[in-house]
Amino acid sequence: MRAFLETGEHGLAAARRVLASGQHRLPRAGARLLAPISDPEKVICVGLNYRDHCLEQDVKVPKEPLIFSKFPSAIVGPFDDIVHPAESSEVDWEVELAAVIGKTGRHIQESAALEHVVGFTVANDVSARDWQMRRNGRQWLLGKTFDTFCPLGPAIVTKDSVTDVHNLSIRCSVNGQLMQSSSTKQLVFRLPQLIAWVSQFVTLRPGDVLLTGTPPGVGVFRKPPVFLK
Repeated sequence: MRAFLETGEHGLAAARRVLASGQHRLPRAGARLLAPISDPEKVICVGLNYRDHCLEQDVKVPKEPLIFSKFPSAIVGPFDDIVHPAESSEVDWEVELAAVIGKTGRHIQESAALEHVVGFTVANDVSARDWQMRRNGRQWLLGKTFDTFCPLGPAIVTKDSVTDVHNLSIRCSVNGQLMQSSSTKQLVFRLPQLIAWVSQFVTLRPGDVLLTGTPPGVGVFRKPPVFLK
């Protein structure tokens, strides 16, 4: 997929022609949908990036983006199982809007940031709260990156199909019960700010995935807490 994204607009135009032809289609029931990006160089994540999520845990809204990462090996398809690791008893959900990078850049200006995005998808930043909050020196990496802890997809929606990425509903249900419901209006740092900030430190490349944070309603801050089984 990274190689396809590196073709830029030429590759997208070819994909649109194939779609318009009506050919090369399979019945949905006969296809297993994989993650639309399975081999990114980087999976970059943002913590505490919804104002209402900060409120639910009674913490201050950050003044700078809080950046962490997942390993690409955490990625699975949108309907694949999340494997509950024996090492954790506090596995939680976090629905997130994910941006997919389509153009290489470093020290990107906010005004040009969206030129580096090819489209958007949905991610679940599955989190082992015991490892995130109490183990491993309270560094977040291990609690965030167990295998299968990043379901992604089912599709990349190209940015030209999204009227306003900062006015999207975002929701998560667990066993049919609505747990998270908010809007990307609540983002503390909007996507251009995040891209400009991250690109100060690392070169963004086609296929990189940027998870933009989760809204309130996660299990760990419920009273009593609720975790996946």
